[in-house]
Amino acid sequence: MGETVKERGDASAELVKAIGDKHASLVRPAAKYYSALKDAVVCGKGRYTLVKDVDEVESGAYDKPLPCFGCGIGWFSFLLGFLFPFLWFYATFLYFGNYYRKDPRERAGLAASAITAMGFSLLLLAIIVFRWF
Repeated sequence: MGETVKERGDASAELVKAIGDKHASLVRPAAKYYSALKDAVVCGKGRYTLVKDVDEVESGAYDKPLPCFGCGIGWFSFLLGFLFPFLWFYATFLYFGNYYRKDPRERAGLAASAITAMGFSLLLLAIIVFRWF
């Protein structure tokens, strides 16, 4: 894919491969195709590169939508928590249980729910304390 000829000072030459060729399984599919097309254009040798069909493209780890209507458990709990505050505490439990390690996109929503649960707890505490005095 990314083979080039590197000339040395002593008039000898060696075939050099790109790092991406050695570790092609670590590169995302779109990056593989971009690299192949870029190599063909830069070298100017008119090489053709086989490009797979769209149906054969591997899906990445974060290509699938989040649960709860695509917004994630954290944001879903945050929004629905205004009607059912228990959901904020559920999301706080997930946040401190490192649930976001399964999918880092969940972290912001879970953190927002945890902060809101803390504020709600302080509000309840203030209401209870001021009622007694």
